[in-house]
Amino acid sequence: MAATSVRMGIDIGGTFTDVVLEVDGTPFSTKVLTTYGAPEDAIVEGIHRVIARAGIAPGEITQIIHGTTLATNALIERRGAKTALVTTQGFRDVIEMRTESRFEQYDLNLTLPEPLLARNHRYTLNERMDAKGNVLIPLDRAEVEALAEVLKEGGFESIAVGLLHSYQNDAHEKMVRDVLAEKLPGVMVSLSSEVSPQMREYERFNTAVANAYIKPLIKSYLGRLEQRLRDEGVNCSVFLMHSGGGIISLESAAEFPVRLVESGPAGGAVFAANIAARYGLDKVLSFDMGGTTAKICLIKNQTPKTARVFEVARTYRFKKGSGMPISIPVIDMVEIGAGGGSLAHVDSMRQIRVGPESAGSEPGPACYGRGGERPAVTDADLVLGKLDPDNFAGGSITLHKSSSEAALNGAIGEVLDMDPLEAAFGLAEVVDENMANAARVHAVENGEDLSEYTMIAFGGAAPLHAGRLCEKLGVSNCLVPPGAGVGSAIGFLRAPFSFEANKSVYTRLSDMDGGTVKSLLSDLEAEATKFVRSCDATAQIDCEYKVYMRYTGQGWEIPVVLSPEDAANPKAERFQDLFEADYTQLFGRPVEGLDIEITVWSANATTPPQPVEPVDDEGVGSNVTAPATRTLFDPALGKTVEAGIVERKTLETGQAIAGPAAVTEDETTIIVPASRRAQRRADGCIELQVKG
Repeated sequence: MAATSVRMGIDIGGTFTDVVLEVDGTPFSTKVLTTYGAPEDAIVEGIHRVIARAGIAPGEITQIIHGTTLATNALIERRGAKTALVTTQGFRDVIEMRTESRFEQYDLNLTLPEPLLARNHRYTLNERMDAKGNVLIPLDRAEVEALAEVLKEGGFESIAVGLLHSYQNDAHEKMVRDVLAEKLPGVMVSLSSEVSPQMREYERFNTAVANAYIKPLIKSYLGRLEQRLRDEGVNCSVFLMHSGGGIISLESAAEFPVRLVESGPAGGAVFAANIAARYGLDKVLSFDMGGTTAKICLIKNQTPKTARVFEVARTYRFKKGSGMPISIPVIDMVEIGAGGGSLAHVDSMRQIRVGPESAGSEPGPACYGRGGERPAVTDADLVLGKLDPDNFAGGSITLHKSSSEAALNGAIGEVLDMDPLEAAFGLAEVVDENMANAARVHAVENGEDLSEYTMIAFGGAAPLHAGRLCEKLGVSNCLVPPGAGVGSAIGFLRAPFSFEANKSVYTRLSDMDGGTVKSLLSDLEAEATKFVRSCDATAQIDCEYKVYMRYTGQGWEIPVVLSPEDAANPKAERFQDLFEADYTQLFGRPVEGLDIEITVWSANATTPPQPVEPVDDEGVGSNVTAPATRTLFDPALGKTVEAGIVERKTLETGQAIAGPAAVTEDETTIIVPASRRAQRRADGCIELQVKG
């Protein structure tokens, strides 16, 4: 009997490409080293592996959902298309001047990041709109035609158009696009009024430039992938995960590739939210650690926190303000260069530093035996006994402990007079403390106390470090779900089809017109729904509304969620009550006597979330005796201990193993510190609990 549902999730990471296949709900998964030159090669290899295990043919796959770091990596590595920016006269240097914010206030030698485009790739037109969208200086079509000839001579592959206040009136940007389409038919064009129709010209222009910069690369890759899948006999629809935690069509992704910048991590957050819903958890800290980065996200009421601006490629110790702002709907998370492949060195102050540079998959950490000579986090984990050198990635990669020791000794041991074990201990503590600090700061910025949270850990490296991170953060419980090593790819299969439409329309509550607001939100809902319908023509679609509000005179806004009733019957008094409640939660009290204004309106069309089965609470089960042991270094104790080793698949519901221990599986290993015990829950999750 043929399967009725064969869905596949594919996540391209900086080190591994994860492929998950679900055949009528039964999962099959694998990890393949990412092939940078042609990412589709690793995808095809992964597909062959999982369909062989499942015993199905390529043609039986009914749906593929894909997420990738290609867009992010292209921006970080500055390897996009030859791109030009067309902007309003007098605003040529906005993307270079940035804002007046100094992300490191007391550094006299502060160097701002270079813009994506050099000044001689930025062009201006003599036109002008005011802040309400009224034409101050009309745009002359002849001037645009003359500019098109200049751009043609420049040999540009892609053009970003960012004109002042085009989010209020896009007529001039559309005229530029029409002329360029006529004069330069092969050149791709990105309009800021379509990519990011929001106020603040620096963020809007930069987002349009980023979209144009990566558009030819992503469009080419998606085209190659689609053809390669057809050649392999895979004829199903392919969808893309976007940064906001939903799924969009291949065509939409090719047109707005900037929406893919956080697609992999977004899948991880959706995965964690799904686990939180199963357990009825309202406060969850999602911890996703892969080969290149670690991602930390707060999930409240089973919903990941979202934002409308995200920074890519932070250059100054991951400080806010030192990267490229991308103004798109995105799941709000902290991302730091702390993955299994993150490389370590000793700085001029004789301190161990880890990341952001990563060994990736080519050559990979020293222990991979592929030419890597510098120590990575994975090398430290191997020397500390966290990894089995003969059973890494399901035995597909043999690890070389002697290579790790040599790398640790060369980069750290000889400099600081440490043996390889001490060097590995130092490296691991630094990376764990970096992640703990990032989580603490993120929690404080959001007014949260992490001691009230449950951690959900996934990604190939997270279960190795989650127990120690819980000790540092004072988190009592941690869940490591089944398939944790490929969590983001599983998350793709749990995500709804969705699209969020934003628009800046400056409105003060004192003169808000309910009819105008209702019409605006209705238009945004129609725009968002159109994108979702391109993925699924018959599905039920719900709409979520959000407005960004602030007191008059403030520099930034906070998001305020509206109910469907608020959107259908908008009232200024109701908006004020909602804003003041959220503002008080964040800052302690409202501000009396100030008017309130709305700067951005948002409608998110989404299919309903997948139903979840609640997990029964089994209570404390019996401890099992580990059939084997190995030496493991416990950083909290500062010494090596004999740790029990048990295979995850052998644990039955309710059974537990006391730390120190390691729970092993093909795609990752769960390290249980001496302070914790690990218990198997009914759905297969391993719960790390503080010993009673």
